[in-house]
Amino acid sequence: MTKSWSPYTDIARAEWAPLATWDTRPLADREIAALGGVIETLTLAEVEEIYLPLARLIRLRVNAARALSNAQNDFLGRPRGRVPFVIGLAGSVAAGKSTTARALEALLTRAAPKLSVARVTTDGFLWPNAELERRGIMRKKGFPESYDVRALLAFVTELKSGAPEVACPVYSHQHYDITEERVVLRQPDVAIIEGLNVLQTGQSGVFVSDYFDFSVYVDADEVDLRAWYLERFERLRATAFRDAENYFHRYARLDEAEARRVAVGFWEDINLLNLNENIIHTRERADLILEKGRDHRIRKVRLRKA
Repeated sequence: MTKSWSPYTDIARAEWAPLATWDTRPLADREIAALGGVIETLTLAEVEEIYLPLARLIRLRVNAARALSNAQNDFLGRPRGRVPFVIGLAGSVAAGKSTTARALEALLTRAAPKLSVARVTTDGFLWPNAELERRGIMRKKGFPESYDVRALLAFVTELKSGAPEVACPVYSHQHYDITEERVVLRQPDVAIIEGLNVLQTGQSGVFVSDYFDFSVYVDADEVDLRAWYLERFERLRATAFRDAENYFHRYARLDEAEARRVAVGFWEDINLLNLNENIIHTRERADLILEKGRDHRIRKVRLRKA
């Protein structure tokens, strides 16, 4: 029988968990609870068995990247610079990307010595709603064509070039649109860039993923993603959507059956379509894949062979 070769090493949860080497517990219970999402509760076990080993691996990568950068500058006879280590974090809507990003940010800032970490999402580079309406792609929000790719690429290029300050637009989930706010990054040690399509490649030239030092894809079965999305929609309907200022306030007034119909439509016509057309195909470009089970627990880690 011909052996099936893979660029990844598959690591079961039981094998991955012992790879953490922290002497003390880095986060308190209240801190761990605050890192969870709308429907995903982050547990101490998940932090200790999944994210602590991952934080250790990233720290090793950061140190290696710094050593190579310093050696190259020494070779060229140039001053040693300060360039952020950039992590790309991708996956479907409802996969739990934000929980993963928050957990990594919290743990890396507790590293010894501490790292300064910036976390941004590509939502800030979506075209404003008015522009999406003008282009007739409002219902394709989150698809590749809904982003100002040129601005996103310029942002990442400046960041990875070691610019002293780089500004990132801010997106409001409350108003479902771009705001006038800006977040300024000042040469962090690590920058986590989270987004649906960040692992895509451009049709020509360079794309955002070309500047990543390490990339993570949060993966889950399609049936679980659907269930999580519908659960999240219902949870938001009972909480954030009740705010009269929320863009989705009108859905809070629907009865349960009608709200379910709307949520299923959003999933099938927008998010599932985007997943199948644009997102899932980028999974194999990631350096590390976190495979989730129905209970949100990571069941397996797939690490690209060095």
